Amino acid sequence: MGLQLRPQGTDTDSLQRAWTAADSLGVDTVWIWDHFYPLFGDADATHFECFSLLAAMAVTTRRARFGPMVACNSYRNPELVADMARTIDHLSGGRFILGIGAGWFERDYREYGYEFGTAGQRLAALGEALPRIENRLSQLNPPPAGPLPLLIGGGGELKTLRLVAQHAEMWNTTSADLELIAHKNRVIDRWCAEIGRDPSEIERSALVSADVDPDAYLAAGITHLILSSGHPFDLAPLQRLIDLSND
Repeated sequence: MGLQLRPQGTDTDSLQRAWTAADSLGVDTVWIWDHFYPLFGDADATHFECFSLLAAMAVTTRRARFGPMVACNSYRNPELVADMARTIDHLSGGRFILGIGAGWFERDYREYGYEFGTAGQRLAALGEALPRIENRLSQLNPPPAGPLPLLIGGGGELKTLRLVAQHAEMWNTTSADLELIAHKNRVIDRWCAEIGRDPSEIERSALVSADVDPDAYLAAGITHLILSSGHPFDLAPLQRLIDLSND
């Protein structure tokens, strides 16, 4: 069970209290999205940068794995991403997960001076970046403290899910359509078969709301549920899902 904290319309004290409380509850993972502006609600509400928060999370949690859900490939040089991830991994004692995706939120690009381009161009850039990230991780001294798994978010069957099969140890979907999720899982399995990879090496996760049935997601092939939460970060729904998953 995981928790995604939305860093919008809040403050850093509230975020820190939420992730330390989640860690104490025994949650498996904690995540922060990678955007520069709110995704909904008040467009000018407070907002905080992802990797800075993750560095703080590394030293104020003790057991949960954690990472960006998901980092936008366009915002940072791939070699820099690898070094940032490795450094945060050391701060946490080896608990960091590098979640990454192609990017989609146009306001971030426009306001921060990145070229938005097309979805195809952003996805092609992700495909080029992943080997660079892996290569840099293999060269860094010291290397990551833990396994530093790679999570890829997205559902495109011809390109994104092939990248998942080629590079990722985790996959995440934001879809709530269980039939579609089951189909996407089968597509990942087929890509794994084509490249000769064991599909069981890829953990399947989904962002969910508080009222989901964990067993229904498990039947669709999802073994890791991630509840998305915003300020004031009520963790009672998270505890409910933890209890349901443990039944």
